[in-house]
Amino acid sequence: MIPILGRINELSRKQRSSTGLTQAEQQEQQELRKEYLQAIRGQVLTTMLGVSVVDPLGNDVTPEKLIIEKVQRRKQTEHWTHSEDRSR
Repeated sequence: MIPILGRINELSRKQRSSTGLTQAEQQEQQELRKEYLQAIRGQVLTTMLGVSVVDPLGNDVTPEKLIIEKVQRRKQTEHWTHSEDRSR
């Protein structure tokens, strides 16, 4: 679960209540929502990068765009790993 979700829900309940949100709380709510969406998008992308599409004959028919993204991510990971090795 995403840790900030509790605070987002708390602010949402307060917003609907008779007291409403202060200006600072409204700003906090907007920032937390942005953070939440980034986390969700990251989770979806990670999931999609782990998917391969196979037709009934067993042929890999994963969309080219997804394959390219997987290769780019793999190269980035290898680069970071090698950079960390060199710094030790």
